Amino acid sequence: MYIIDGIAYASQKMQETFVTAVKPLDDMMMIVTFGSGEKRLYDASQLLDFPAFQPLKDETVFMNAKVEYGVVTWADGEIDIAPETMYENSYEYQ
Repeated sequence: MYIIDGIAYASQKMQETFVTAVKPLDDMMMIVTFGSGEKRLYDASQLLDFPAFQPLKDETVFMNAKVEYGVVTWADGEIDIAPETMYENSYEYQ
């Protein structure tokens, strides 16, 4: 249980998910480091199903991924993906 602004919640407070580092790899794979320190392997090729991510087909664009304010971005922030989405669709990496 936790309390925010005088309201008691029965569940556990969820930890905020954010990215601290990203390393693009070949074949649209990425090693993503989250705020918890956990590293996960993310397959970004699934993003190509959506029109907004079509520029990532260009390897130069994809390989220039960076982290801005806890979010992975490309093309000077024109393209981004929610860290929660990356976490939920990635695999543990050691």
